[in-house]
Amino acid sequence: MAWFRKKNRNRRLDRRHVVLDVKLRSSQARALRVRWGTIAVSVSLATLFSLYVIWCAGEWALNRFLYENKDFAIQQIDIQTDGVIAPDELRRWAGIKPGANLLGLDLVRVKNNLEAWPQVKSASLERVLPRTLRIRVTEREPVAQAYAPVPRSTGGYDMRIFQLDGEGCVMLPLGGRQRSAPLPAAGEDLPTLIGITATDLAPGRHLDTPQVRAALEFVQAFDRSPMMGLADVVRVDVSAPETLQVTTGQGSVVTLALHDFDQQLRRWRDIYDQGVRQGQGNISTLDLAVPHNIPVQWQQAGVTIPPVIKTKPSTKYRKRNV
Repeated sequence: MAWFRKKNRNRRLDRRHVVLDVKLRSSQARALRVRWGTIAVSVSLATLFSLYVIWCAGEWALNRFLYENKDFAIQQIDIQTDGVIAPDELRRWAGIKPGANLLGLDLVRVKNNLEAWPQVKSASLERVLPRTLRIRVTEREPVAQAYAPVPRSTGGYDMRIFQLDGEGCVMLPLGGRQRSAPLPAAGEDLPTLIGITATDLAPGRHLDTPQVRAALEFVQAFDRSPMMGLADVVRVDVSAPETLQVTTGQGSVVTLALHDFDQQLRRWRDIYDQGVRQGQGNISTLDLAVPHNIPVQWQQAGVTIPPVIKTKPSTKYRKRNV
């Protein structure tokens, strides 16, 4: 019995020794993990701090030697446009501060500033080191105009002119100081579109109704048609859903379909020439929307309004400013 008790006692001592040994090993492993974790965190923080210092130093160097360097201050803005907007006006629209740094200039912002004006169709910018900014502008060319009442501050209304380019973009006419060339004495001499809702005539808005699109297409087709120089388009009524009604300076009222303007204008010329051969005078009414047996009425015999002298489209919007 004594031997058995001694043996059991030894076994209990062995188990205690194993438990203590396991606890010791666990503590050492935990301490090792903590130490390596601390080292990893320290290295990560040191790396991030080093990167931050490098980034700050790089930013300081860029600002000091490039973006704030007076050697790159803009001294010349080279502006060219294919239209009539004065270069000084384009400089104002660009919103570039005097002495701005060429390398630090936000070209996207300047481009957006210019293209925010309806008269500017597109703009491109280029840095020319060390001190020149080059700007190229493509303008919208008005092909027609429309009128809308605008309320006065003192009461009542004034009629304001709005212009439209070939894509239907609504613009306000350029003022005298905004132009590089003075307006002709006769004004813009653009056909007037009637039947457009006044609320649609907002600068920068694009009118895309089928009638307005057709009217603008017709005006441009007319300028390259056989009728150019023989008639003068004064008004185009876009209020009808399927046709355009064109009034000329010679007193003719011509109805057209909303498509195939080149063919309709050739028919107009054929009928015009036939009237000249027969001594009919000027056309009073003509319905070109009818494909066959075209209805035509002639003005009173002996009353002939001479054709316009204009023989080709106006090029006043294709002047180049440097």
